[in-house]
Order: sequence, then structure tokens, then C-alpha cells
Amino acid sequence: MEEDKKPLNFIEHIIEEDIAAGFPKEKLRFRFPPEPNGYLHIGHTKAICINFGLGEKYGAPVNLRFDDTNPEKEEQEFVDSIKADIDWLGFKYDQELYASDYFDQLYDWAVQMINDGKAYVDEQSSEIISEQRKNPFEEGVDSPFRNRPVAESLDLFEKMKNGEFEEGSMSLRAKIDMKSPNMNMRDPVMYRILKRPHHRTGDQWKIYPMYDWAHGESDYIEQISHSLCSLEFENHRPLYDWYLDQVYKENSVRNKQREFARMNVSYMITSKRKLQRLVAENAVTGWDDPRMPTISGMRRLGFTPTSIKNFIERVGVAKRENLIDIQLLEFFVREDLNKIATRVMTVVDPVKLVITNYPENEEEYLETENNPEEENAGTREIPFSRELYIEREDFQEEANKKFFRLKLGGEVRLKSAYIIKAESVDKDENGKITTIYATYDEKSKSGSGTEESLRKVKGTLHWVSAKHAIPVDIRIYDRLFTTPQPDAEKENDFMQFINPESLKTVKGFAEPSLKNAEIGHPYQFQRIGYFMKDRDSTAENMVFNRTVTLKDSFKID
Repeated sequence: MEEDKKPLNFIEHIIEEDIAAGFPKEKLRFRFPPEPNGYLHIGHTKAICINFGLGEKYGAPVNLRFDDTNPEKEEQEFVDSIKADIDWLGFKYDQELYASDYFDQLYDWAVQMINDGKAYVDEQSSEIISEQRKNPFEEGVDSPFRNRPVAESLDLFEKMKNGEFEEGSMSLRAKIDMKSPNMNMRDPVMYRILKRPHHRTGDQWKIYPMYDWAHGESDYIEQISHSLCSLEFENHRPLYDWYLDQVYKENSVRNKQREFARMNVSYMITSKRKLQRLVAENAVTGWDDPRMPTISGMRRLGFTPTSIKNFIERVGVAKRENLIDIQLLEFFVREDLNKIATRVMTVVDPVKLVITNYPENEEEYLETENNPEEENAGTREIPFSRELYIEREDFQEEANKKFFRLKLGGEVRLKSAYIIKAESVDKDENGKITTIYATYDEKSKSGSGTEESLRKVKGTLHWVSAKHAIPVDIRIYDRLFTTPQPDAEKENDFMQFINPESLKTVKGFAEPSLKNAEIGHPYQFQRIGYFMKDRDSTAENMVFNRTVTLKDSFKID
């Protein structure tokens, strides 16, 4: 019996139909084309997984091309972060390319279009041009420069290139159709004057191509077979094809644009402009703040490439946009971390526990497993002594039968250690418990095989030896926004929905093995959650970020 094959998504159907119609499979080529004007976010992971996933499925090359046509907003920092994100996700691109690699060719093609009567220099301001374009239900007004002589446009365009005019004084526009119901076809601007240095070409250019002009032609130069983009570009497709018509040569690959739905996740925003505002107004500490929906932020928080890719696969490739519950993403994070995270004991709200019948100044090392989900994860030794720290919430003086932790006169097992019984407490002047006194059963050591060690008690607590514990800062992250769709209402500023409780830092104690914790390696603080060491850590001050809690009520079908 054949194994059931995974059904094709609509993009794969398009590609399969093209191959069936005669398109050579060996000429399939894809690309991921980010603009280096910010860090990649959760929405980009869908485009990354689609393009690189198709490359893997068909054995086709995938280019990483930076559409760097706006020097006002682009920086090398963003280029470097994008490359790091793709590498972290585990994808390999065929070539690293830039739209700026093609500035000379794009300029030459623009000159050709002027000569062909398909483009002209307009001396009107952007405000007037916008006004003349009207709206989809009203015919646009022709520019008074629309039919200027070819020679005049050629001369002006060259002078624009040479920096002889001021910014905003003129632009190059394609001559298409000012009556088109598609606003993108109403003589779009191809070039504008920008006397700004470019992160790669320096001061060489005084004019820069608009995104729509550079993007499709760059696809053509690279012979991309299928140009895949989000649904917001669907109305740009006629312009994409029109520009391609002007340069296409027979027997070359004619790139095909197709659109898929963007991925929107609750409690997150995916507008670079709005993410930039969060950074600029210090609502977060930077693009890689663990509360940000950027790939860098999620990596720093402790998400894994596998969890993100599994999430994207589950969401699928659709033609209609919808809002994905963030709990689905967190489900896949927990699922992966449960398999790979090293279990450690850390106390985040400590209260001292003294075992009165344990010899003073004595200590021992107990064996405990690193990860019960992974048989090859091995074990480690943890120190045990007379004075320990346990979680304050794990003790009550008096409690009902449903409280299975420690209470006066009650017994619990200390994880990988002994069974103890609480006997008494000390309190401060405000009635707060400062110390719990207990006794232990010295024959109940975990794994010893004695009759006492096999005795069942209902509660098991995590702990750390006070003598050996290392202090740690624990950052408890929550969602950055208080509402699932913070930017859904145009009349309300999304900034008003920022969660003031999105970050709390508490002081805790950890077992000494965490001295050797590595950034990038996940840890499960037993009975608390999943954590990742943060780059703010120093030898004197360890910092851990909470990725997600251990459990959630969310379920998937």
C-alpha cells in the first residue's frame, strides 16, 4: 500500500501545470526578495518557507535578492540581520544578489522606453501627480508633459542622473493608461531624484528606480521562473507584466508573478513602519527585543527553527488572509522544546528550606536526567545540602486535600533527592515566611532501590542547594499588545494597546550547571517553563528569557 502523498497547495499546482505544459523543470528558479529596510518578521517566514521549500521540492536554485532601491531607509545592518535569519532557519540560497547590481541595466532599459515612447520626464510634484491620478472610479488627468518630445525627455533624464535637478522637481513616468481602473497602471513613476548615498553604490547615483520597476526586471535578469509574493501585490501584477513586455526577449524565461495570502498572527504586527516606530519610540529595546515579532526577536526569546517551520507548514499556503491564533505558534514551540530542552532546576520566588536532621557542613551529589524525552541526553550531578531554596508557592502552612505540594505535617519528594516532611516555619514582623524547617528520610533517596525510596507521595518539588546556587535574572515575557489585532482599527493608534506588563524581571537561584549555559541552547526550568540564556548575560550576572510556559489549554485537531 502506497504511503499517502501530501496534497499540493495552489502554488505547487501552478508549477506542476507549467511543467506539464512544457516548461523545462531544470529552468525552475525561485527567489526571496526582502527590502533591507528593517528586520524580517514572522510574516516573512511564510515567504521564506514557501520559496526555499519549493527549491528543495524541485531541486531548483533559490536566490536571496535584496531589493535595495531606497537609500533613505536601507542599511547594511538590515542586510546582515536578514542573512543571519535565513541561515538560522536552515535555508541555503544559491546566490546573494542585489537590485543595485542592476542599476546600469535598469537605467539603459528606461532610456530604451523613452526612445520607444513608453516613458517621459514629468516636472510636476508628487502631490500634483497623485491628484491627477484621481481614483478607480474616475478617469485620471494626463500630465501636461505626457507627450513631450523624446529628445527632451532623454536630455532631462540624463541630467536627472547627473544630479542637475533638486529632489522632487521631476521624475520619470511610464506612459501606460491614465484611464485604467487599476491605479497602478496610471503612468506610474519609474525613477525619482534622491541625492542620498546608497549602502552599496555610495554617491554614484542621484536617481533611484521605484520598487515596481526594479523588482520585476530584476526577476527577469535573474531568470526567475515564478515570482511569488503576498496578496497585496495582486493589483500590481498587470504592471509587473507590462514592464516585462518592454524588455522580454524570445526564448528567455518569462517570469510569472503569483500571489499568496499574508500571514497575520494575533497579538503581533507585521508592518515594518510600525515596528520601526516601536524601536524609535523606545517601546522596545530594539529590533531583536524578545517581545518583537521579528525572527531575531523570536530567536532571542528561545523559539527554534523547527517550531517556526512546523507552524508555517500547519498554516499552509492560502489565497485568502486570516488571523492565526498565536497559541498555535506557541503550541509548536512547546512541542519542539519538550524534545530538545535540557531540564534544570531553578527557583524564581525562593524561600529557604532547612532540613534539620541533615548533617551540617555535609553535601552530596545526586544524579538526575537531562531530558527524559531523549534517551541519549544523559544525566548530570546536582549538589544537595542541608539548606535549600524552594518556590514560595510550593508551601502552605495549611492546605486542603487538593494541594499536593508541601504543607506543615505533609510530605513531598524533592526531585531526584529525598522525601521530606515540613515541621515548622519562621516568619518576619509582617507575617511573611522566611524559613521552612523540615526533616528528611535518609533512606528515601531517589533511585537507591530501598523500600523507603519506593514509597509514594503525591507531590514532587524542584529545589536548589542554597550553598551552591547561582543568582540569575529571569525575564518573564508576555505579549507585547493587550488586544489580538492592535492595528486593525484605523481610528486608534496601535501604540495605545501596548501591554505595560509585557516584561517583568525577577531574581532567582539556579543549580550551578547553568554557569555553563550557552546562548542558543534551550532549557526547561522544571515546573516553570522554557528558557533561553540572553546575550545580556555576564559572568557575574546570568540572564534568562522565558520562551513559553510549560502548558497551555490550546489544542489542535
